[in-house]
Amino acid sequence: MINGLNLPATVRARSADVVIRRATSDDLDAIVLLLSDDPISAGRGDLARDEDRGAYADALERIVANPANELLVAVDETGQVVATLQLTLIPGMARRGSTRLLVEAVRVASTERSSGIGTALMRWVMDAAAVELGASLVQLTSDAARVDAHRFYRRLGFADSHVGFKYAVPSATTSAR
Repeated sequence: MINGLNLPATVRARSADVVIRRATSDDLDAIVLLLSDDPISAGRGDLARDEDRGAYADALERIVANPANELLVAVDETGQVVATLQLTLIPGMARRGSTRLLVEAVRVASTERSSGIGTALMRWVMDAAAVELGASLVQLTSDAARVDAHRFYRRLGFADSHVGFKYAVPSATTSAR
């Protein structure tokens, strides 16, 4: 849990309010469903399978226990999880000792896409969370295949300023720490 982040927070999507709050173990299945509902994530193996539940539960526990991380969910007026994202606060030496706020795994339920929930969440991150946490930069990465997401982030004011690289460790498993 990142200290200084005022939660829960209510944000206004186009036609309804959603509440952003910290994820709990009760949200695990809903978060995994959001991941598996995304074709790119599903293609990487993020599937809502019983045999993978333990790996996801371990990951949730590690994220919640790490004071530099927040796993958040957005819930609608019925209490249903409609979106999720992860925040990581990164103190750094570059940019004169700036602190960066990394946004990861942004997912909105397919039934709620184009409803304004994603925009409301990201504006909250940019306008409230970053300020509350003392971050001078909000950054994220997005898979090269996510052309629609790239347009979305540019519309919010993000600049595609860097080229990212990844290395898949051959011996790592899905449950590896």
